[in-house]
Parts: sequence; C-alpha cells; structure tokens
Amino acid sequence: MSQEPGHDRFDAVYREGTAPWDIGRPQGAVAALVEAGRFVGSVLDVGCGTGENALLLAARGHQVMGLDGSQEAIAQARRKAAARGLGGAQFHVWDALQLGRLRKSFDTVLDCGLFHLLDEPQRRTYACSLAEVAPSGSDLWLLCFSDAEPPGPGPHRIQEHELRDAFRSIFAVMEIEAAALERRTGEPARAWLARLTKI
Repeated sequence: MSQEPGHDRFDAVYREGTAPWDIGRPQGAVAALVEAGRFVGSVLDVGCGTGENALLLAARGHQVMGLDGSQEAIAQARRKAAARGLGGAQFHVWDALQLGRLRKSFDTVLDCGLFHLLDEPQRRTYACSLAEVAPSGSDLWLLCFSDAEPPGPGPHRIQEHELRDAFRSIFAVMEIEAAALERRTGEPARAWLARLTKI
C-alpha cells in the first residue's frame, strides 16, 4: 500500500494480527512463479506487507527490496528477515507513488495486492512511478482482485481493461490470466495475474 491517508488503519490491522491478506506464507500464485524461475535478478516488492513473498525470493538468492506504507508491516518483515537470517531482503516504509526517489532500478518488480487499493486517478501515477525503477525489458508481475470477485467490502474489483488502461504506453501487457488471492480465512478471492514488460 502507498503512504497515503488511512495508512494508520493498516498499522492497527497489522498490530492486531487480523489482516485478511496476511496469510503467514507467500501467496500461492507468487510461489508458483518463483518455482518456475519467472523472477530474475534483483526484485522490488511494492506493497510487501509483512514480507512473506520477498522473503521467499531472498531465500532463493535474489536481492530483494520490500516497500510498504505501513510502519508496523515493515517492522514485522524486518523481524522475520532477521530471524530467518535473510540479509538479502531489505524493507522500507515508502510511498509507492514516489518510487523514483529510491534512485534505484530492479530487474523484476512484484505487486501482490497493491494495485487494487488505488483509486482510478492514482493508477496512472502508480504506473509512471513503477516506470522510474523498471528499466526497459524488465517484468512487472501484478496480482490483484478481478471483477469476477463478487461485490462487497475491501479492494476494488479490477476489470481487465482497467489494468491495460493504467499501464498503456508504459508497460506492455504480455500475459493476463485468471488467478486467486488467498485469504487468512475462507475461499481465495478471484484475481488477475498479469505480466507486464516495461517498454
């Protein structure tokens, strides 16, 4: 999540241990990508939460930077990294709409559950922000709620054309398929898994 009004609410949810998206392990869709060797080189995990996806990547030898707007989530991710001896993972509180201020670039970028928190006007800003850390030819893997998920509280239900519109002329949509976002309890949410390549 980006550092925006309401991030204190996320801190409280992480402190209470009730975040429905914090499942205590990597998301299955992300783990499958890791197993298939779809991540290369250095990795940026934007909206990393308590770090399970980033820590899996670090355990597989990647240099990983995880960013989140929640100070509590980052504190938990750092404790996990220290406990597991994973020095290849660094975690920072950061605004996802200001990635250029990192003054770094990454071979692969992961967004697991951030895009669908953004309002429509923020999405294009976010795509431009990602472009500042993703060199031409690098991949962005994005997992978000899809419009196949029934209406209700929580993240925006994203239509395929909304994904394409947000990244148009910045990233090329190479793959997009139906997927699942696991939750702490209950059935997984219906989702999109997309691979976008920086133009």
